[in-house]
Amino acid sequence: MKKVLILNGHQYYDVVAKGELTQHYIDTANDFFLKNGFEVKHTHIEKGYDVEEECQKFEWADYVLFQYPVYWMGVPWITKKYFDETFTQGRHYTSDGRSRSDESKTYGTGGLLKGKKYMLSVTYNCPTSEFDNPKGFFDGLSLDQAHIATHKTFQFCGLEPLKTYSVHDIFKGDLDLKKELEKFEAVLTENFL
Repeated sequence: MKKVLILNGHQYYDVVAKGELTQHYIDTANDFFLKNGFEVKHTHIEKGYDVEEECQKFEWADYVLFQYPVYWMGVPWITKKYFDETFTQGRHYTSDGRSRSDESKTYGTGGLLKGKKYMLSVTYNCPTSEFDNPKGFFDGLSLDQAHIATHKTFQFCGLEPLKTYSVHDIFKGDLDLKKELEKFEAVLTENFL
């Protein structure tokens, strides 16, 4: 049976970020995985966690689905704190990968979670037009390039990326959640089945 850890990286802010949208995605993913025979574990970072238990969850999981809202071009600060506390225990990497005796071993290759995969699923207020656009806010970067720090965090521990999902213009007022959740399920199907 395939095993997936669903990480909820949402952080509550009254009025602008109560967590309902993130929860819709978490619920949809949970239903998808259970329907398709996955064993599922959850971490809702904001509700608290035990560092040792989180280390064990990463070792247990074949896959990680990381659902989070983008705050100030990155993960919410409590989520960064979670990664700092969970990944600095020395359980998910042997070293930074380099070796004094073997120059072929390069930085970032010491991860112990090799063979595991992760998917980013992000909610954004900015429009999709800001990515892959030399005149856009992100200076021509793709969505994944704009999230390089998050990708590299997982890569350092040995995980491999799956296709990223994102929803945009969430405050514009015309979000078709049903349609977006269908797109999300299509990406889950592509990545996990």
